[in-house]
Amino acid sequence: MSNSDLLPIVMIGGGGHSAVLADILLKQQREIIAVISLGDISNRAVFSGITKLSSDEEIKQFDSTRVKLVNGIGMMPRSKLKQQVNETYIALGYEFETVISNEAVVSKYADVGVGTQIFPGAIVQPGVVIGPHSIVNTGAVIEHDCRIGAYNHIAPRATLCGQVQLQDNVYVGAGATIIQRIRLAQGCVVGAGSTILKNVARNTLVYTAGPNKSKLVEYDK
Repeated sequence: MSNSDLLPIVMIGGGGHSAVLADILLKQQREIIAVISLGDISNRAVFSGITKLSSDEEIKQFDSTRVKLVNGIGMMPRSKLKQQVNETYIALGYEFETVISNEAVVSKYADVGVGTQIFPGAIVQPGVVIGPHSIVNTGAVIEHDCRIGAYNHIAPRATLCGQVQLQDNVYVGAGATIIQRIRLAQGCVVGAGSTILKNVARNTLVYTAGPNKSKLVEYDK
């Protein structure tokens, strides 16, 4: 399929995460016809010349069969804003584009879910399965046979060693390392720079507090 056959993009969000996605898409010669942003985006050159709209409701002016959406709202730990926005527009018949940087290395033997975003410098090895609407951020490494659920965020320079399993809504902080065969249950948050050596239960914040020591903090759903 040539670029001329691909549907134009409507971006949701005008912040830094959205700017990186726009840069990836423009390098791929994708057409971005509008950016939805409540704030001022005039200082972000990547959006120059693109129509700015100020309300999510304005998405409805676009025929759902003639555009694809890209959600540029960054994922923060325990926040479901991105998921809520996605679900609103999926229910209205819109589809979200999968965005994979040309500067990422993604095996043809990996399975990447719809709406997933893979940033420059990321590596995704054979046998990896990534659920829908997850983010693999700049320079993250997903080793062979990992299973990543929906709405995960693997932050910059994080490393998932082989056969790691992450359920839905897991956040792995920047520079964290999860050793092979570890399982993180739904809703876990891994602190930046941490090394995870044991399985982690649902809705738990885990972070390295000192040499070879980890702290676990359970929180409500």
